[in-house]
Amino acid sequence: MAENTNSYDAKNITVLGGLDAVRKRPSMYIGSTSERGLHHLIYEVVDNAIDEAMAGNCTSVKVTIHKDNSVSVEDDGRGIPVDMHPKFKMSALEVVMTKLHAGGKFDDKTYKVSGGLHGVGVSVVNALSSSLEVWVKRDGQIYYLTFDHGKTNSKIKILGKTDGRGTTVKFKPDSEIFSITVFDFDTVATRLRELAFLNKGLKIEFEDERESKKKEFHYEGGIISFVEHLNKHKTALHEPIYLHQTKGDIEMEVTMQYTNAFTENVFSFVNNINTHEGGTHLSGFKTALTRSLNNYVEKTNKSGKEIKFSSEDVREGLTAIISIKIPEPQFEGQTKTKLGNSEVKGIVDSLVSSGLNTFLDETPKVAREIIEKSLNAAKARDAAKRARELVRRKSILETSTLPGKLSDCSEKDASKCEVFLVEGDSAGGSAKQGRNKEFQAILPLKGKILNVEKARINKIMTSNEIITIITALGTSIAEEFNLEKARYHKIIIMTDADVDGNHITTLILTFFFRYMKELIDAGFIYLAQPPLYLVKKGKSKQYAQTEEEKDALLKEFGAGASIQRYKGLGEMNPDQLWETTMDPTTRTLKQIKIEDAVEADRIFTILMGEEVEPRRAFIETHAKKVVNLDI
Repeated sequence: MAENTNSYDAKNITVLGGLDAVRKRPSMYIGSTSERGLHHLIYEVVDNAIDEAMAGNCTSVKVTIHKDNSVSVEDDGRGIPVDMHPKFKMSALEVVMTKLHAGGKFDDKTYKVSGGLHGVGVSVVNALSSSLEVWVKRDGQIYYLTFDHGKTNSKIKILGKTDGRGTTVKFKPDSEIFSITVFDFDTVATRLRELAFLNKGLKIEFEDERESKKKEFHYEGGIISFVEHLNKHKTALHEPIYLHQTKGDIEMEVTMQYTNAFTENVFSFVNNINTHEGGTHLSGFKTALTRSLNNYVEKTNKSGKEIKFSSEDVREGLTAIISIKIPEPQFEGQTKTKLGNSEVKGIVDSLVSSGLNTFLDETPKVAREIIEKSLNAAKARDAAKRARELVRRKSILETSTLPGKLSDCSEKDASKCEVFLVEGDSAGGSAKQGRNKEFQAILPLKGKILNVEKARINKIMTSNEIITIITALGTSIAEEFNLEKARYHKIIIMTDADVDGNHITTLILTFFFRYMKELIDAGFIYLAQPPLYLVKKGKSKQYAQTEEEKDALLKEFGAGASIQRYKGLGEMNPDQLWETTMDPTTRTLKQIKIEDAVEADRIFTILMGEEVEPRRAFIETHAKKVVNLDI
């Protein structure tokens, strides 16, 4: 491998097509032309630098957001080749920047593994940028090339001599293509931190010149540091367990640590790509974990009682990172983030089993703590199972299996049905009168539901409000969850626009995130957006959902306008509630998506977990963003 990775020139660049379609259909290549797609541009360029790091040729990356919202990514890798390409009669640098699917990743000698998910890479970034500049330091020279809307501006220039090496790409997203062209510091920082964790020793510097912010991510502990970061606001039961093994071309790293939490927190990666939908590597890990702990119990159990853990029992409170590097990953699933390589399951299973068995034998104290945790989980799961069976038996005996509080709709096609989870009976009554009975169901909830972040599954299954939600939605929860049984494809949380309403929303979202995450992944969860104000003047009236909208309406109506501030849904009569918040032709809904599962887990842990100090720090940090505070 050493010989191949060091010889990197034009003949290593393979081309599979042109750039024509990218500007016409950008969403096909980067997912969207809104915030998500915009940030994807940075990740595509950074991925090239990370590939150099994985090949052992790059130690540092610097990402800068400039004042004009252009971005530069600089690395100290080998530098993109600049010699003439044998087929295209232009510099390899120009080929990489202007031809779709061109690069060193299709030649398995140049990069053993690569992180670019679809291999579209930097040429797509070029196509979707109003301007792009690239500097290459290699062979003692600095080469420079510029582009305009994906087209080459000039011939390659030599700017001078250098002792250094590497590539710098600076691009400005095209405002004609993107609806949003302002990068978000935290979104970029989260991804860069993740990449630094996954590439032990790599230094990533991040600077935002707009706000004079700087961060540096550099973790010699790699994914051990990652797990410690995830568990920062939880109580860990032991030091992280680390396994690092290779088999053939496949390299596997696993770090795991149990905490006092009641939910699992397992993330899997393939070549630095977050495999949100799991896949064969995750299946292999889960199988090995369950078998290893059951074997250990069988070997050391002196009580005479038979103990058999399920896969869910051994994952309660577990935080784990599974990271594998593989030459030819095959991705499948809805978002192309599920690993499909069948051979990987057995390989990960055997590597984790051998490593974990050795660890358990050598550290009996930690092994006992893990077994105790799993045993308590098994007892709780058994109690929860009995509670569920009781609920089912009760349902069979009753004439209707749906909760009495639910005012259902008449439509039977779930894809056309929506249910409003409404805070309080009074708002529930208004919603019930104002709704369209054909396709809108109403489920009033009494007060604040149980905080599932602080409760085991058996306690959750005795909470009336949660049982009501589970029964109404029809999908069951956790390991029994079945998306096909969902009775509604729009589940709309509708709470008051005040502190209590926001708290109830967070409690419901915590429940969905921890026990019905598939509903969020399927795009079924929404937040209603009731108005904050009614602005009236004479016979004219308009609703405003934000302070800005209210101010604009006041300006438009003049100083004689009156303002009504809605603190609760119950203050609106059924007609107003329908018109502002429920009518599909006029309402605004906010769809809940998980852009970053790692960050979502961190936020839910801070907001809803046991530790008070991180929550106070979070509130202090974000207090200045509060617009409407009800005291």
